[in-house]
Amino acid sequence: MNKLKIWLSIVTIMELDQLLELAKFAEQLGFHGVTVGDHLVMPAKIDSKYPYTPDGKVFWPETTPWPDPWIVLSCMGAVTTKLKLASNIYLAALRDPFTAAKALCTASGMTQGRIVCGVSTGWIKEEYEMLGHDFSKRGKRLDEMIVAMRKLWTGQVVSHRGDFFNFDAIMCPPPPSHIPVWCGGGSPGAMRRAARNDGWLPLPMTIEETRAAVPAIRAMRRDTGLSEENFEVILVLREPMSPGAAEAMGEMDIQHNIVIAPWVRSPWEVQSWIDEGDDISRLDVKKKAMERYANAVIAKYC
Repeated sequence: MNKLKIWLSIVTIMELDQLLELAKFAEQLGFHGVTVGDHLVMPAKIDSKYPYTPDGKVFWPETTPWPDPWIVLSCMGAVTTKLKLASNIYLAALRDPFTAAKALCTASGMTQGRIVCGVSTGWIKEEYEMLGHDFSKRGKRLDEMIVAMRKLWTGQVVSHRGDFFNFDAIMCPPPPSHIPVWCGGGSPGAMRRAARNDGWLPLPMTIEETRAAVPAIRAMRRDTGLSEENFEVILVLREPMSPGAAEAMGEMDIQHNIVIAPWVRSPWEVQSWIDEGDDISRLDVKKKAMERYANAVIAKYC
């Protein structure tokens, strides 16, 4: 059975001054990588419903900071040596392909090729409207963004003609080493997007749900005519890790598992790694939760 690669999802952290220390500690504990989230702007009033809670409300404070993921990940790369660095997820469709491609090229170069670009369309209509983009066309815009960025990442003279972007005979150096593109979401369109790229970031699932979903995404991958050999399914396990779960993931050829920061109270929390009354704003509390998780999971399955 292949050893699992555990990623730490560092989300909804108020204390930005702790991020680099958390990345260094994650590497020391044996985490394979870290992921960070993204919002470009946060409207003061949001009528859009968060799709992953029964009441449509988010689980983080409205004052939560959302620093630029590529700056954060580049800084994390500067204080680590082997930790993989991914966005989960990057709202690429809110940007133009030139700005996004340049940021990713730079981050990849500064981290010796450790960058992974995880993308999805997002759920806040107001965020798209503030930037003048049609929310209903965000999926098509993201599809074209990926195509355009891949051209720009070649470092060659490239051109593009599409529904959203047009450019002729331009370059976007420095060319990066290969940047995997993992696509998030569980809708048919999101899954087809993932199948055309390098990996799928589904919503948190149990092993039973994963057994049903994985054959579907792999069939979509085969339909594209692309090889399944380099295609990754990246699971956020919505049940405690166990020998049976790890064995099932191996049988399904799932090597990557993302754990939401073990001090965060999220809609998908299945196991607590902090003590009652712990102040999660403290760095030592975060580290304690990470160490407990590492001892229980990474030491056994990685």
